[in-house]
Amino acid sequence: MKKSALIWTGALFVLSASTLSFSMCKPGVAKGQTGLPGDSGKIAAKNDTDATRPSLPPLDTALFLAKLQQNANGDSSGKWPVKGAYPNAGALLPFKRIVAYYGNFYSKKMGVLGEYSEDVVIEKLKGEIKKWQAADTSMEVIPAIHYIAVTAQGSPGDAGKYRLRMGPAQIDKAINMAKKMNALVFIDVQVALSTLEEEIPMLEKYLKMPNVHLGIDPEFSMKTGKKPGTVIGTMDATDINWTSNYLTKLVKANNLPPKILVVHRFTQGMVTNYKQIKLQPEVQIVMDMDGWGHQARKFNTYKQFVYKEPVQFTGFKLFYKNDLREAKSHVLTPAEVLKLKPQPIYIQYQ
Repeated sequence: MKKSALIWTGALFVLSASTLSFSMCKPGVAKGQTGLPGDSGKIAAKNDTDATRPSLPPLDTALFLAKLQQNANGDSSGKWPVKGAYPNAGALLPFKRIVAYYGNFYSKKMGVLGEYSEDVVIEKLKGEIKKWQAADTSMEVIPAIHYIAVTAQGSPGDAGKYRLRMGPAQIDKAINMAKKMNALVFIDVQVALSTLEEEIPMLEKYLKMPNVHLGIDPEFSMKTGKKPGTVIGTMDATDINWTSNYLTKLVKANNLPPKILVVHRFTQGMVTNYKQIKLQPEVQIVMDMDGWGHQARKFNTYKQFVYKEPVQFTGFKLFYKNDLREAKSHVLTPAEVLKLKPQPIYIQYQ
């Protein structure tokens, strides 16, 4: 697809901002048909965790379909809502809208989680939740802490892979912060010169928790071997499908509600072969518009790379600082974002 100069410029802006973050981190210790329930609503076989895992009410399929249609926000192109099998019981989407705070505790440049104290983060996030709830009273809004647990780096490190894994104390801090406001947790992975297959299993003990979900960032997936920050990376449908399959196995083995998988995107090349991404009842995929800049650029990026290439659900990222860098730009309000088709169901603040 031919990219306009406007979109290309936006991509460069995001890259330059991301590059600034590298030196700030320190080491720590199958798409089907809508309305075909089939076997997709069945609960996984019982295991040792069932004694402590409360049973989930069955999926309200009529409400699910109605919420999907509402989320499409009047789109008449036929792209939205995306057709697929019903999710398993306990699915959060499209019943809730998630508003997340993003970052890494070691870096002020990577988001609010590293910029403010825990008490300030919690109060600020609660304030955003209220704004989003007021903007759309028909959709319950829930908070989330989105923590970058594997960060791309400007130096190769001992493994030569330009990535740094956060220690358990840092991830536990994110989980404990979320507990104080009954929030979800997203663990984000920037693989750099490593791979999803190597990094995600390292986080399995956290991903077994019912309230912990996953984010993956193609921007820092450096398949060509180049240093992170020098070019924008990429992931293919095969990468996303591997991750979805991994999460599906965890959900089945541990009798968990569906996991949410957030995939960041702001250019055409960041995600390839989107039509080959398979949907499964155990995983809900969010394609998150991750670009920053003037509001017109952000809307255009969403339209070109998220709206036109539908996968399942959509997200939208807002930057408290970077979205103000250009003349006459501002941080978009909930009401402005909710005019999009489809309406983003995952909102992330950096």
